[in-house]
Amino acid sequence: MFPRPGALSWTVRRHTPRQVGPPCVCMTLTGRRRDSQEARPECQAWTGTLLLGTCLLYCARSSMPICTVSMSQDFGWNKKEAGIVLSSFFWGYCLTQVVGGHLGDRIGGEKVILLSASAWGSITAITPLLAHLSSAHLALMTSSRILMGLLQGVYFPALTSLLSQKVRESERAFTYSIVGAGSQFGTLLTGAVGSLLLEWYGWQSIFYFSGGLTLLWVWYVYRYLLSEKDLILALGVLAQGRPVSRHSRVPWRRLFRKPAVWAAIVSQLSAACSFFVLLSWLPTFFKETFPDAKGWIFNVVPWLVAIPASLFSGFLSDHLINQGYRAITVRKLMQGMGLGLSSVFALCLGHTSSFCESVVFASASIGLQTFNHSGISVNIQDLAPSCAGFLFGVVGVCLGGYLIETTGSWTCLFNLVAIISNVGLCTFLVFGQAQRVDLSSTHEDL
Repeated sequence: MFPRPGALSWTVRRHTPRQVGPPCVCMTLTGRRRDSQEARPECQAWTGTLLLGTCLLYCARSSMPICTVSMSQDFGWNKKEAGIVLSSFFWGYCLTQVVGGHLGDRIGGEKVILLSASAWGSITAITPLLAHLSSAHLALMTSSRILMGLLQGVYFPALTSLLSQKVRESERAFTYSIVGAGSQFGTLLTGAVGSLLLEWYGWQSIFYFSGGLTLLWVWYVYRYLLSEKDLILALGVLAQGRPVSRHSRVPWRRLFRKPAVWAAIVSQLSAACSFFVLLSWLPTFFKETFPDAKGWIFNVVPWLVAIPASLFSGFLSDHLINQGYRAITVRKLMQGMGLGLSSVFALCLGHTSSFCESVVFASASIGLQTFNHSGISVNIQDLAPSCAGFLFGVVGVCLGGYLIETTGSWTCLFNLVAIISNVGLCTFLVFGQAQRVDLSSTHEDL
């Protein structure tokens, strides 16, 4: 992400009060070491902050899957009802994908992230209180999870918008992998600390923990990285509906006529659905299949494997592109690993009765799915960096709960993951491209 002195370097300049946006990171053709040294600290600060933000996003998101078994016992939920609660997050999540990308392109992704994080952090922290407001536990938890999904749905589209505007193509995969590794860090943190909190203090403590950390992160970003005037101006822009900048008009009609765009959308949905099915149901699978197993093992090991896998996939992707391989070839290779090979291990997970083998297969499947960060996630930025946030955007989790309750077999769940993954992979292999389609002028084949 940070160029060597003498090469293309990052220049950081702050917007004037009339503009809305983050400290603008731009690439300029300059070899001055001083510019690179000035840019590096702020770039590092934002990269680290976004990594931590993604970590806390998944801390809050994975709190419910960790607590599902205990909450089901307290409230008398069966698998279908637990599946409704788990999947309700994605009912809201899917609805704000487009909104998050549009707002990120419009007022700045970092402001969208901060405003949404303050809201979903608060909801996470008060979830135990909401659960005891009345006897309608299922309805209250379902409603709170829908709202949580609505608020978190804007995060990755806004992040994609931010990175597509600030990071050059040859470094996007590694940068996205660094920030995206926060999802594994967050799930790992909740799995490790949450398992202990669950055992010592009960499921309520996990929500207090993840929500409180999120609100501390919001305070830090507001206090040290963003201007209060910029935030107030951004809120005013949202309230009044004023345009923020003179972006060139995006040819939406022509954009959605491109098979490559639809291939990216289908593949992204398949990758997200497969990942969230595993994220939501793996804790319950291990708890019921191996009741004597320690939660800190099966809630930690897969995500501990996923962190280096995510970083390696980003490094490998950028290395291959810098070596002269075509971007689309590299993206398809990453998707072959992220959707194809990971689905093989998901199938194996449904056909073993060994705890050790199950942990290995789960770790391999989750770890390989991180290759999607260097595949479809950055392919959207290849296709349309000017509106990447808009294009970044579930029935699978709820369907999984229904299949488990109806058939009594976890094999059906993992077969579902494999089917969804391979539908997305085949679509992307056939129709995927890395050619810009958001320009009205002649474009270059990357």
